[in-house]
Formats: sequence, structure tokens, C-alpha cells
Amino acid sequence: MSASIETDLQDLKDEFEILSDWEERYRHIIDLGKALPPMGDHERSEANRVRGCASQVWLMTELHEGRIGYRGDSDAHIVRGLIALLLRLYSGRTAEEILAFDARAALASLGLDGALSTQRTNGLASMVERIRRDAADQLQIRV
Repeated sequence: MSASIETDLQDLKDEFEILSDWEERYRHIIDLGKALPPMGDHERSEANRVRGCASQVWLMTELHEGRIGYRGDSDAHIVRGLIALLLRLYSGRTAEEILAFDARAALASLGLDGALSTQRTNGLASMVERIRRDAADQLQIRV
């Protein structure tokens, strides 16, 4: 079992604090994306595509013993890194944990709200919305 979502968020904050500027933080985000396991061509399907992103983004949701796992990919390095960041926070959680987590505040606490372009911020919001919708589907509720 992984640490709590708040602990994982704090770990990300600590990593970002060590990095002196946003150029280094962008490199770190890109490195996080490089560590994602690749998705197969068949997984990069229209059904897994996230709408609302300027780049191509795919997310897969898998349920394991009451916990939701996510896998993702993108055709853009920085977006792939943002996916990795989200997966670090959300993957392996229960639907209740996912829905209780305030992603907007968390991402703002990392400084992402001021560091990303409007287009990337909107894409990140679309990814979070998809993750939350998939969690809500597990509970059969509407978000």
C-alpha cells in the first residue's frame, strides 16, 4: 500500500523546493514522464483519449481490489510528465480518496497554476476531471 495522497503531495512539494527555478522543475516533470511505462498502440485508442487537451493524452483506468490504478501517455514530453505527476497522486487510491482530494489546491501548492500556459492548465484540468469521473463511475455517482 502506498503512502497517503497528502504524503505523496508533500513529497512532490519537497522535490520541487529542492529545485531552484522553473526550468529545473520542468526538467524534473519531463523526467517523471520518461519513467512512465509505455502504453501499447492499441491502448492509445479513442476510448482512452482525454478530451480538452491540446496534446494527445490517453488515460487507462484499472480496478484492483477496490483501488483504482491509472496508466497514461502523451505525445508531448511536458504533458507526459504532468500525467506522471497526476498518476503519482491518484493511482492506487480508492474512489473515495480520489473524490475527496482537492486537486486544484494541490496543484496550486506545487506552483503549477502560475507556471503553466493556459492551454496546459486547461489540459491538466481535463485530465483531473477524467480521473474524478472514472472514480465517480466506480461509486456510480455524478461529479
